[in-house]
Amino acid sequence: MYYQDTDAGGVVFHAQYFAFMERARTELLNQAGVDVARLAEESGVQFMVASLAATYHRGARLNELLSVSAEVVKIGRASVVFRQRVERSGELLVEAEVTLAVVDKGRMKPARMPVELEKALN
Repeated sequence: MYYQDTDAGGVVFHAQYFAFMERARTELLNQAGVDVARLAEESGVQFMVASLAATYHRGARLNELLSVSAEVVKIGRASVVFRQRVERSGELLVEAEVTLAVVDKGRMKPARMPVELEKALN
């Protein structure tokens, strides 16, 4: 945990957990062989957060080591739902369900998920 992630009391700012989750989703996609920049360029689609529901159980503090996970739980025609957890030494701090919409990057309207993306996420 870095100083920039915390408030004046040294506690992680609540919205910062969403940034941690974003990084975990990106890492999951990278491990699945999905290059989101290439996908946007070649397929003309990108991800946007459509909904996010989080439950905070405990706070993290400056200099604590956190583990953030991302798991695909549902794939729709134009969306992907992730279950995410932020933990400290196995203790659950924050859990969330994040739905990403697949959108046409030019029109900013929902788009069908490219087949290669769906295959990579299964």
